[in-house]
Amino acid sequence: MHIYPYLFILPRSPGLIVWNYKDHTQHELDLNYSTRLAQLISNPDLFDPHNIIDTQLLSAGILTVSKIDNPPWGWDELSKIYHIGTQNIPCEHSPQNIHEWSRLYLAHCNEVLATPAPTTDRPMHAAEQRIALPLPRGLNDDSLGNALLQRKTCRSYTGAAMTLDDVGTLLYLSLGYLHERDLNRDDSIAQDLGARRSSPSGGGLNACEGFLLVRNVDDLEPGIYAYHPAEHTISRVNPLPQPALGDLLGGQHFINNLPLGLFITARFDRLWWKYEHSRAYRMAFVEAGHLSQTFQLIATALGLNTWLTGAFADKQVETLLKIEGSAEQPLFFVGCGESDGQVMCQEMRDLLREVQA
Repeated sequence: MHIYPYLFILPRSPGLIVWNYKDHTQHELDLNYSTRLAQLISNPDLFDPHNIIDTQLLSAGILTVSKIDNPPWGWDELSKIYHIGTQNIPCEHSPQNIHEWSRLYLAHCNEVLATPAPTTDRPMHAAEQRIALPLPRGLNDDSLGNALLQRKTCRSYTGAAMTLDDVGTLLYLSLGYLHERDLNRDDSIAQDLGARRSSPSGGGLNACEGFLLVRNVDDLEPGIYAYHPAEHTISRVNPLPQPALGDLLGGQHFINNLPLGLFITARFDRLWWKYEHSRAYRMAFVEAGHLSQTFQLIATALGLNTWLTGAFADKQVETLLKIEGSAEQPLFFVGCGESDGQVMCQEMRDLLREVQA
C-alpha cells in the first residue's frame, strides 16, 4: 500500500482537511481517521483490509494500491502544489460544440451577475480628495515599433524629474479605462464588465490596480498614490517609505532615486466573483504582466527607460499601500525615468571590472 503523492494536509479544528491538489478533491478527517492516517503514513504496510477506516481512505484515493510516479520537481514543494493544483479545471461536462459552449457560458455569466459585484473602486479614497491627471498626449505613429526595439531594462537613473503630463499619459494608456472605446462598446458585454483597458484582462474583470510611488514629479508632492482608472485621478495614500525604496525591493538600492514607480496589485475578490477555481490565480499574474509590458512600452515611447521587479517585501508593501489584510495584494513593481541607458548600476560595473582585472 502507498500514500497518494499529491496530497497536503490542513489543520482545521476539530479535524484535518486532506486535499488532493491534483484531482481537486477534499476530505475532512476526524481524530480517529487522522490518527489512523498518521499511522499509515509512518508505515503503509500496516494497511488492514478488514479495517473500515483503511478501506475508506483507499476508496477516497488517499491511499493507493500501486506506487504512483512522482516526477522530480526542481523547485520547492509549494511551487509544485501551486502548479499542479491549478492545472486541469474540473469540468463535469465538456461542451461538444460552439452552441453548447455558448449556452453554458451564458448560464455561468448570468449566475455570476445575479450576485453583487465587488466594488470597482477602493472605498478608502474619497472622491473629493482625488487629483485629476492630464489627459494623455499624442504619440508618434511609429512609436510602437520604436518602443518594441528600444525597450530596455536599466538600473542606473539620473533622478531627474518627470512631468505630470507624462504621468497622465502613462497611467491612462496602461491602466485607465479608455473612454475612447465607449462609442465602440459591444452590446453583448454586461454593463458591470464594460470597462476596457489597452491590455487584456481575464474575464474582462480588470482585476489589477495600480499604486504610484512618486519621488520626483513636477507639480506632484512625493508620496504613494492610488490610481482610479474610471476617473483618471489619483489620491494620496501615504508619504514615501522610510527607509529607502531599495529596502522594500529586495535590497536593490540602485533604484533609490527612481522618480516614478508603479506597484501593480490584484483584486482577488473580483476574480473570486466570477471564477471559483484556483486556476484563476494564474490569470492575476498574466494580467499584471500585460500591464507591466504596456507601461514599459509607453514609457519607452515617451523617451524614458524602465526597470521592473517581482522581488519585494510583501508585508511592508501592503502596509505602505494600506491594503494589509484585504483581498487586494501586490504582485509586481515597474518604474521609469531618465537613465544613462546602462543595464547595470555603476557599482556593479565597477565590481565586474575589478573581478575581471
